[in-house]
Amino acid sequence: MNHTTPLVFITGGSSGIGQALAQHYLDAGWRVALVARREHEMAAWAKPFNQDALCVGVYGADVSIAQQARSAAQACITQQGLPNVVVANAGISVGVDTAEFDDLDVLQRTLMLNIAGIANTFHPFIAPMRARGTGSLVGLASVAGIRGLPGHGGYCASKAGAIAYLESLRGELRGSGLHVVTLVPGYVATPLTAKNTYSMPFLMPAADFAMAAAQAIAKHKSYVVIPWPMGLVAALLRILPNALFDRLLSGRARKPRQVKTPINARFAYG
Repeated sequence: MNHTTPLVFITGGSSGIGQALAQHYLDAGWRVALVARREHEMAAWAKPFNQDALCVGVYGADVSIAQQARSAAQACITQQGLPNVVVANAGISVGVDTAEFDDLDVLQRTLMLNIAGIANTFHPFIAPMRARGTGSLVGLASVAGIRGLPGHGGYCASKAGAIAYLESLRGELRGSGLHVVTLVPGYVATPLTAKNTYSMPFLMPAADFAMAAAQAIAKHKSYVVIPWPMGLVAALLRILPNALFDRLLSGRARKPRQVKTPINARFAYG
């Protein structure tokens, strides 16, 4: 492989959706750049693909920190070239109880990674992609960003913010040759969602999500809910009256609180 082979840059690449996307693009003949804090895990996963050439680049960074995200992007451009597709996938999802003081820090970290982390990821690529005239910037939102769920305040707020941010960016980049894609997953089977104790309708294997996501990216879809039945749920959630919505969620199991924010954990509508 060489610099003419398409390149995708994926944050949150050490497990779950990020790794599934990486595997899908590798199978399709692309080169991959993976970014996460767990650099050693990514390097071990990537090693079999790098026997003859640098098919998978590995860059350690916490994308909630702008300078680290910028350094990872610059290293990728230097070593592998300017990506064709950038996927801002890194994120965290933990339960939050506003009555608990320690959870305020968890909420702030969630907002920082799940919203600012997307902007930090995209920023270093926008100017060179504009100069080239092509490129796709892909952000991972969630159906959880449609309505607020009890006990999920941090995650729901962050994904609602991500949806609005990506929509704003799409308008800003209109006519530049760059495409902004908002992916809105439902429940996706990852090691982390396996720990959920509540029902997860339309649970989707990560590999199937990656395939559907790649198709949406290739078609430059501006906004897509995956899987499609969850799109119907999302549409219904938008129009439900508050009183009915609150009654339906009464007694629903909540995501466990976790005072210490997990490293690079991201999973859909969890």
